[in-house]
Amino acid sequence: MRQRPYKHCNRLICYNKVGVYYPLFRKVLIANRGEIAVRIIRALREMRIASVAIFSEADRRSLHVQMADEAICVGPAPSAESYLVKEKILAAAKQVGAEAIHPGYGFLSENAAFAKACGAAKIKFIGPDWRAIEQMGSKTSARRVAIAAGAPVVPGTDKGVDDPKAARKIAAELGYPVLLKAVEGGGGKGMRQVDHEADLAAAMRTAAGEAERSFGSGEVYLEKLILRPRHIEVQVLGDEHGHLIHLGERECSLQRRHQKVVEESPSPLVLAKPELRQQIGEAALRIARAVNYSNAGTMEFLADQSGNFYFLEMNTRLQVEHPVTEWVTSIDIVRWQIRIAAGERLTLAQEDVHWNGSAIECRLYAEDPANNFFPSAGLLTHYEEPSGPGVRVDGGVYAGWTVPLEYDPLLAKLTVWSDTRTSAIERMRRAVAEYRVLGVKTNLGLFARLMSDAAWVAGDLDTGFLDRFVRQLKAEKPMAGASRAGMLAASHMALQKSAAAELRTHEPASEWRTSGRRGLLR
Repeated sequence: MRQRPYKHCNRLICYNKVGVYYPLFRKVLIANRGEIAVRIIRALREMRIASVAIFSEADRRSLHVQMADEAICVGPAPSAESYLVKEKILAAAKQVGAEAIHPGYGFLSENAAFAKACGAAKIKFIGPDWRAIEQMGSKTSARRVAIAAGAPVVPGTDKGVDDPKAARKIAAELGYPVLLKAVEGGGGKGMRQVDHEADLAAAMRTAAGEAERSFGSGEVYLEKLILRPRHIEVQVLGDEHGHLIHLGERECSLQRRHQKVVEESPSPLVLAKPELRQQIGEAALRIARAVNYSNAGTMEFLADQSGNFYFLEMNTRLQVEHPVTEWVTSIDIVRWQIRIAAGERLTLAQEDVHWNGSAIECRLYAEDPANNFFPSAGLLTHYEEPSGPGVRVDGGVYAGWTVPLEYDPLLAKLTVWSDTRTSAIERMRRAVAEYRVLGVKTNLGLFARLMSDAAWVAGDLDTGFLDRFVRQLKAEKPMAGASRAGMLAASHMALQKSAAAELRTHEPASEWRTSGRRGLLR
């Protein structure tokens, strides 16, 4: 039986499990901040759905607050008193009459208890079912699911270890070096490489303590350390009617402190071994089907230099790097998240997914690469984004806004697309050169150097690449003006001179500094 649509006849109409047509949500609350909140607000606006932002006292003047249709404060600056308080967010959703909550990434996006609480409050959680989050949120549980699904996994334990004697026996069987990892959480917290048996017990204590502080659980497990691995992940997308597809892979090997900095799609490894996409995509779908997964999610794998791959973990949420997949597939992942959560069937079959060209993302952080990527808070005195063909900026800041100390220092994500990886790198080089950020230190200078690095251009990557690259740059002697002039284009030299005075007065000193539009290191 058809229901009468809302008076806004241009709203999308969805089909639910019991055969009743109904319109998409009228109002969605975004339980996040910064650039991802802005990204979701834009998707909602295109779909003619009202958006509600939440904010802490530190974010009162933030861009996502200004852009949303409504905004509501959920507490003081510390995230433990605002963005991570389930009760406050649910109360805010009820107060404004939001029918759904989009968690973005980070904060409560992979919190099964929050997803379950949303359901109990009759507010739709725009993400997977809480049972899938719970099952895949534990790395050891996820490993067991992958093994049962017949997917290759990194050799290691499928449960936590807390007895040093037992751990020594397991490590000896795996062979050193091994990796200690927190069962809960991620981002490199509670992770330690162990090269010798004598170091294992101390490393277990350190990793367990860090995991306890970060995630509330000190449980750690052991994995064999794969030398020079590549980090390859697969985007999956499924509806609530059992239909699942994958949207291909992303290369995420460039990391600092086990956190991604540069991502791209397709992976250079897949460009060299095209058959790998189907193999790793099918493995990802087997794992997703094993937990009846719906909405957007990402299977993460490690691949050795020969192309052998092993399941690592699953992120049961939208990924920071989703724009590169959107570029190469022309599929709007955020829009599909909302439509799927409203009960709509995913109309795309696997054969409908095509990959075109190459996309690269650089995460712009307020940090100093020369000082171990230390965060750089403060006032943005000037902020100017690049544009032009094939350039996209997912930003959450503006000139005159103060970068707070309390949160991740991500300012924006710069992504580019072109028909080949080589031309995409050239486009990224141009876009980085146009980006101007003054008032805080950033990693733009690092990207400027990276885009001209021979190994990066050749796609010879692994998860230790960026650490080696930074050490190499630190070891370089400062270039004399004459030798630098020989390396730079004449047009860049002219811009360098025009911006010098401004940089001296507005930009903190850093050997990684970029000179405004030019993206040149000084």
